[in-house]
Amino acid sequence: MMASTFLFVFDLAGGILAGNIGNFESDGRTIVVKLRQLVPFFDTTATDWASEARILRWLTFLWLCVGLAVMFSASYPVGDAEYGDGLYYVKRQLIAILIGMVGFNLLVHVPLRYVLSVANWLLLICLGGILITLLPGVGTAVNGGARWIAIGPFLLQPSELIKPFLVLQGARIFGQWERLSWTVRLLWLGVFSVLLLSILLQPNLSTTALCGMTLWLIALAAGLPYIYLSGTAGAGFLLAIISVSFREYQRKRVMSFLNPWADPMRDGYQLVQSLYAIGSGGTFGTGFGLSQQKLFYLPIQYTDFIYAVFAEEFGLIGGVLLFALLITYATFALMVARKARSVVQRLVAIGVMVLMVGQSLLNIAVATGALPTTGLPFPLFSYGAVR
Repeated sequence: MMASTFLFVFDLAGGILAGNIGNFESDGRTIVVKLRQLVPFFDTTATDWASEARILRWLTFLWLCVGLAVMFSASYPVGDAEYGDGLYYVKRQLIAILIGMVGFNLLVHVPLRYVLSVANWLLLICLGGILITLLPGVGTAVNGGARWIAIGPFLLQPSELIKPFLVLQGARIFGQWERLSWTVRLLWLGVFSVLLLSILLQPNLSTTALCGMTLWLIALAAGLPYIYLSGTAGAGFLLAIISVSFREYQRKRVMSFLNPWADPMRDGYQLVQSLYAIGSGGTFGTGFGLSQQKLFYLPIQYTDFIYAVFAEEFGLIGGVLLFALLITYATFALMVARKARSVVQRLVAIGVMVLMVGQSLLNIAVATGALPTTGLPFPLFSYGAVR
């Protein structure tokens, strides 16, 4: 459920980062929610936000719209071949987007302290879901990893759902670090460690690395002592080496990353086809909808390698503009973070920015051969509705 997860992060980016929440109208215990507040484009309360927050909100909408158009192009041939409906994946993505948009405007009107107060429990529930996937016969395996829980016709991926709650709880713990007892500190450091280890055992090294880096950067922004940060960074690096050493498929990914042309029809196939797509785009691209590699040459072209389709159709110019969008988004997110009322809010802003922009850059790095192949989707670009 990647789309729903990133739309929840989008909620945080648009509302919690803005620091302009808590506008529910209440009469005793009765909370009145105006209908127009359910639709972002018609919610006039956003006019009261700071200019940086309003710009960040519209940048998120722009990112979402561009991503939907690219996903339409990348998924149309597959949808037509598999289901006889080229819009199959787009329709499901639209459902997730509509749900996320309504959730967005509900969330931006909820005081952050209420969201933070339940973040720990929601994180623990998602952690329980991750641990359940490790039980034999319970976790549903897709592409070699038992990371999903089947609920009827739907597949739920707890390691994706946990990301926004990890940001919230990480900001809550590291933002109040000096006021917490060592008992509480060690308790939550233990929970975070179990979380990362359980994701690694699925196995899902890429998501483990992303969650670990997000927590580490939140802790860095919170001003934790460098001796703690250097120790955890070293431990994480060692854990990654051990994981690659014991899992053959991860070793093959690293080797194919170093030289994909050594085995272009097997281990290096995904990266070789991605590089063909990106190289075929040239300066100006082949044009929207005119990618050739998406026609069953490039694997998983509407999820993990969607950037390759984008680069082929929009070329170097499109790639530069996309990077400009990500850099602008990160800049305004940090500007909003600077204006946050408290340390915890500032860390939430930074954590969401790292999750959104950082994962996007990792996805691009994989598609361009700068990093070994992983299963990380492109936020608000990749298809991620429940299937």
